[in-house]
Amino acid sequence: MHRVRRRCEGRFVINRMVGAAARAFLVALLIAMPTIMLPGVSDDTAQMVALLSLVAALLTFVEYVSDYPSLIEFRNAPPFNRMRFVALFVTILCLTLISRNATYPGPVGDVLTAMGGGIGAAMDFPFSPVRLMVLLVPAEAGPAELAGLRMQAGLAYLISLTTLLIFVALVRLLDWPIRNGAFNFWVNLPLFDPTAGGDVLDRLKRDSHVNVALGFLLPFLIPAILKLASVYATPLSLTDPQTAIWVMSAWAFLPASLIMRGVALMRIADLIEEKRRRAYAQAAVQAA
Repeated sequence: MHRVRRRCEGRFVINRMVGAAARAFLVALLIAMPTIMLPGVSDDTAQMVALLSLVAALLTFVEYVSDYPSLIEFRNAPPFNRMRFVALFVTILCLTLISRNATYPGPVGDVLTAMGGGIGAAMDFPFSPVRLMVLLVPAEAGPAELAGLRMQAGLAYLISLTTLLIFVALVRLLDWPIRNGAFNFWVNLPLFDPTAGGDVLDRLKRDSHVNVALGFLLPFLIPAILKLASVYATPLSLTDPQTAIWVMSAWAFLPASLIMRGVALMRIADLIEEKRRRAYAQAAVQAA
């Protein structure tokens, strides 16, 4: 019996190490993807990206190979982090293929370019987030650069909205996160300090509202901040393919990620409130 138990524990440790290594590789691939796929990348840029990829892979491996997380939230509540990673991966991949298609045309790049052009044109209306990002294009940029940034902004924003809607449906219809088992609050929320004071339920709801509000405002605030930075500091060159890819990806991904976190925190608050209600009702029955 003891030997079987040790064998199962060994398999569990090996599986966890393999899973952590696979996640580390995917994170490194995500960071290095534009540099690998785009032409004309300088050696200095390639070395810097390789270093960043290595550091990110190492941090990811250490985080997932340990028993308890230290930074990553909802580690044991899939598919929250998986959806966020897939959304960012697909966004960067699509934007990279669109940028690469300008130099090396291909069937996949042509399809994404046509799709992104239609989506960008549909979302480019007055006061929309896509219009605000398009307004960041410098005046000396040509029609091709303007159209390229519009299609990238529209496609990135559509991917983020789709991911957000899928997660909300997952929470409401498929009973996330308790469908896959019990939810460990302290393991899945390592950055939440229970000793900070106040009721945990009230703090969860407050953090949820703050995250959702920031998520709705950031698509409008980020273009304004970038425009202000271009006036008082060195502006970002959105005509550079790698810069445009990362700026558009961050602009679309960060708000969706914050809203998803807010929805998740509100769901956890609802579960705690429901559990308290049942406990109070059971105590009242026993007292009677």
